[in-house]
Amino acid sequence: MEKDNTYMPPDSGIHASEVPLEALPKTRWQRSWPVIACGAGLFSDGYLQSVIGSVNTILAAIYGKAFTNSPQRKNIASIAFVGTVVGQLVFGFLSDYWSRKLSLIISTIIMIVFSALSAGAYGAGGSLGGMLAALTAYRFLVGIGIGGEYPAGSVAASEGTAELKPGHRNRWFVFATNFMIDMGFAIGTLVPMIVVLITSERHLRVAWRICLGIAVIPPIILLAFRSQLKEPEEYNRQKMSKYPYGLIIRFYWKRLLIISTIWFIYDFLSYSFSIYSSSWLFFIIGDTYPLWVSFGWSTLINVFYIPGAFIGAFLSDWIGPKNCLIAGVLAQGIVGFIMTGIYSYLDTAKHVAGFVVVYGIFLALGEVGPGDNIGLIASKTSATAVRGQYYGIAAATGKIGAFVGTYIFPFLIADAGGDVIKQGQYPFYLSSALCIFSAIISFLFLPTITQDTIEAEDARFRSYLEERGYDTSTMGSKEFRQANGME
Repeated sequence: MEKDNTYMPPDSGIHASEVPLEALPKTRWQRSWPVIACGAGLFSDGYLQSVIGSVNTILAAIYGKAFTNSPQRKNIASIAFVGTVVGQLVFGFLSDYWSRKLSLIISTIIMIVFSALSAGAYGAGGSLGGMLAALTAYRFLVGIGIGGEYPAGSVAASEGTAELKPGHRNRWFVFATNFMIDMGFAIGTLVPMIVVLITSERHLRVAWRICLGIAVIPPIILLAFRSQLKEPEEYNRQKMSKYPYGLIIRFYWKRLLIISTIWFIYDFLSYSFSIYSSSWLFFIIGDTYPLWVSFGWSTLINVFYIPGAFIGAFLSDWIGPKNCLIAGVLAQGIVGFIMTGIYSYLDTAKHVAGFVVVYGIFLALGEVGPGDNIGLIASKTSATAVRGQYYGIAAATGKIGAFVGTYIFPFLIADAGGDVIKQGQYPFYLSSALCIFSAIISFLFLPTITQDTIEAEDARFRSYLEERGYDTSTMGSKEFRQANGME
């Protein structure tokens, strides 16, 4: 923003923070591209979390029981979630206290560096254990970079949508965030399929490194765009220098608890199913088919995320995020229960296409519901001044759910014993029940989100603080206050 874009003369009678965001003198492109640049980094989240499932399958094909029986096997798939939680909490704090833009740039650099190191992971003397330990460590650190995308990138994208045309704001947030994650999920299985086809199964040691190395490209491209970003206007207006955490917690704890619970359930299901889809299909198809065929079916499954996210983006504007979330997750639970009933017919190589279609519909409905809307709701149900920390806590709770899901799914399957039908049914029984529970608590406790919720929530929060003696005249970034004659 140029300084004179928000300046209001002292005698105008209008406080600078009261100027409607859509009235600021900006072109459509000036309003739109920061939303995309801020949110699109979540593509790397989807890719890195998805590709590791295929990488694990490749490593199992290379090293056999030496890998499958290693203690690092489960950690490689799930450790990035731990790093992501750390990143979400740390960058949530930094994005509120310090800067949305600089926090986002630092998280992008972390992703670039440790994605490259993951691709080159090597153990001392070429040992498998050393290589897996190095890969685990790098995956944790790249997770920290991914974590920064949520409270810095998604929050800035949400604040940027407040400057867009009413009636279109929710869809653009979804396209810049969850839609990008889903694209990453799909590309994260498509790339291994193509790479294995090119290298053949005789060169799998090269294939898995290429798959991880490709993850460096998207954040490098984004870094060039993000270096040109400015702080979101609403952030400049509402930034705090001192945080009355007692008042903040009393105001938001109930709402944050509900949103965090719903996000936990969504990530518990979404990431677990995505990471293990290639393994399940390999088990169903057997070892009579080339490895790339298993990856191809996994890609087709993950493609179902994309139309779900696309449809949900428009529904979120048309019927509201709360109603869209409830409808999507309720339908997902119903389809999940149907899938458990017909699983015995689907669990064969002959009917693998039917498995993919029903399973894909199940995943797509999750995107229509909480996939598209839980981040949107989290970003718009808190005041701008605390949005990074609020969003970071909710998103971190979700990633804890993802970690728990990827960790316990193997145990859940093992509880079925040697019954291969029950091994497939048990995860869907659990997930379907959780979907119904999520729909119930969403209906009972989630607030209604409108097109103007961000500015309305900021006004509500300011009023709350003023009633309890907090001096809101001190709010606003230093640059904003100087540009508007406030200090």
